[in-house]
Amino acid sequence: MLKSLFSGVAGLQSHQVAMDVESNNIANVNTIGFKYSRANFSDLLAQTKAIATAPQGKLGGKNPVQVGLGSTVSSMTRIFSQGSVQNSDKNTDVAIQGDGFFIISPDGGNTYKYTRAGDFKFDAAGNFVDNNGFIAQGWLRDPATGKVDSTAPIEDINIPPGLTTPAQATQEVVLKANLNSGNIVKSFSPAYQIASGASNVQPAATDSNGVAVNSGNLGVMFNETGEAFSLQDNQGVWISFRTAAASPGTVTANANLTAHFNVDPELGIAGNQVSISASAGATLAETANNYVAAINAKTAITGVSASVDSTNKITLTNTNGNGSASHNIDFVVDSGGGGLGNAADASAHRYQYNAASAANTLGGDKTFTTIADLRKFMEDEARNYDADGSGGAIDSKIEISVSDQGKFIIKNPGGSTTGDDYDLNVKITPFTDKRSASTVVENEKFTRNMGALNAVLPVGSGGKAFSQSFNAATHSSSIDIFDSLGSKHTLRMEFRKVSVDPNTGSTWDLKITVPDPAIIDTTAPFNEKRGSIRFNNDGSLATYNPPNISFSGNNGSAPDQQVNLSFGTANKFDGMTSFDSASATSGISQDGYTGGDLVGIRIDQSGTLIGSFSNGRSFGLAQIAMAKFTNGEGLATEGGNVFVQTANSGDPIIGTAATAGRGFIQSAALEASNVDLSRALTQLIIIQRGFQANGKTITTSDQLLQTLIGLKQ
Repeated sequence: MLKSLFSGVAGLQSHQVAMDVESNNIANVNTIGFKYSRANFSDLLAQTKAIATAPQGKLGGKNPVQVGLGSTVSSMTRIFSQGSVQNSDKNTDVAIQGDGFFIISPDGGNTYKYTRAGDFKFDAAGNFVDNNGFIAQGWLRDPATGKVDSTAPIEDINIPPGLTTPAQATQEVVLKANLNSGNIVKSFSPAYQIASGASNVQPAATDSNGVAVNSGNLGVMFNETGEAFSLQDNQGVWISFRTAAASPGTVTANANLTAHFNVDPELGIAGNQVSISASAGATLAETANNYVAAINAKTAITGVSASVDSTNKITLTNTNGNGSASHNIDFVVDSGGGGLGNAADASAHRYQYNAASAANTLGGDKTFTTIADLRKFMEDEARNYDADGSGGAIDSKIEISVSDQGKFIIKNPGGSTTGDDYDLNVKITPFTDKRSASTVVENEKFTRNMGALNAVLPVGSGGKAFSQSFNAATHSSSIDIFDSLGSKHTLRMEFRKVSVDPNTGSTWDLKITVPDPAIIDTTAPFNEKRGSIRFNNDGSLATYNPPNISFSGNNGSAPDQQVNLSFGTANKFDGMTSFDSASATSGISQDGYTGGDLVGIRIDQSGTLIGSFSNGRSFGLAQIAMAKFTNGEGLATEGGNVFVQTANSGDPIIGTAATAGRGFIQSAALEASNVDLSRALTQLIIIQRGFQANGKTITTSDQLLQTLIGLKQ
């Protein structure tokens, strides 16, 4: 009978403990990071009145006869289910979404405690602490490398008040851009300036600083509206500088005279010549008229006619669709040992583009590659005329140059009445050849640009003729770089297309400049450096030079600052490219910055405390460490939302958030208690009824005992 009393008492005690646990859960319904607990009941030892017996023969077995002795609370289970994450207005609040604990220490890292409550803040010393004053543990930024090493031992997170960051000199410039490979461009600049008398050997042109530079392949140049000439081999123009006319001299006895006149090969009459046998004693007028008659006899074939004036001067006229007397004519008179004397030569010769080689034949045809070639060959031919018939050195003062606007300029500054200056009659017409196996058609854009030079420039007039401008495809990008003092210097990179190889790709010149007094080269001008960049025929980067520059600010900063230029990977499309699309910079960056003060801190999902500085830079200052346990339920609580390791929790597995099963961190948020009030209140009813029922067993047992005592009476 007494056993039932003790069983009731044990039941009351067990339910009282369960009531204590549930009351604690409800009390912490608003405790940040709290995890509710559950009381686990188990029965006590039982009194065995009869043991179990096995079946014997025909008699079956019997179960044991046992009477229980009550219940007890055998264990407490802490439920680590996820609490709801609530946003806050405090950027140092952090919540864990998933498994894991923050690590805190009350003694500088000698001992560790663990918490899910992320209500952190900075104290007066810059320590990152919780509400207990315990310092959060993690990793700090290494000032030498500028990185946070999460493989190092953890330590107190401390960010000194008034933190500043020193200036960092730029070490790398990264550029991603496309340089237009198409036939129509919007970004272009005039051809470089070339002075009269300059060589055609590269470099022959000069930039705005007077530095000799690659004058540029005419085959990849553009007109004033950005249309490519796209010159093909053998395309070009006829150019002449003098009117085709001859003034014969006195005829000698039995002089045989031969006249040559070569016209546009398209007409099929190149090399035609007229031969005249003159009788001894013929007058000058008779000889001249005979000569004119012989030329006109072939006009139907050649399209060239001749006339003679009162001074016996013979003038040639081309009737092949162009009224100019200089149209595609090369007129030569050979006196055959005596007779007509010197005749004027129209000197109309072919100037044809050749991508591989350039050749200048005085008194004949030329092949050019660059704008420097064409300028020199034109000037050489313009001066290649013995105007005074002296047979001595030619001293013509005719000048042909390329202006800073990319225009050819022909100037006739001569004035000597006895020298080799003469009246310029510049005539430029297209070259075509439809008779050969490889037909050459007119390049209309190139002809139009050059044809603007057609003009009559009298000797001594100082007159000038101008072509239309020749342009190169260009693109430029600029970025500010920093020296060791944090001073800014603008680094400008200019690209200019100079050649195309149909088999390998295109090449662009590269000009890098910085403002004075900074320098990047050892030769004048010291503030600019030249290089090149080449692309494959699929538009990918082939190679570039220079790979870096040595920068000196000359303002007290450290000299010889090495700045790497990162334009991409060879044979890939991860940097500079050259496609048929507009030239444009898609990305440019550098890693330098000036000094700055800390103005704010935010925390990302990995738990990194990112500092924002007044210089516009942001970088990780520290990273919060997280711990995970094999048996998180084995942790013991110490109050203050703090857990400690026990023998049954296992050792902490420390690492960064969102790795190896640890949850990620959400900033400006807190994890609420995971207590479910509806569950807790329901549990209270269950506990209450259990307690009441156990109390009833005691009162009932008491009544039974009273009945038993009454039997004695």
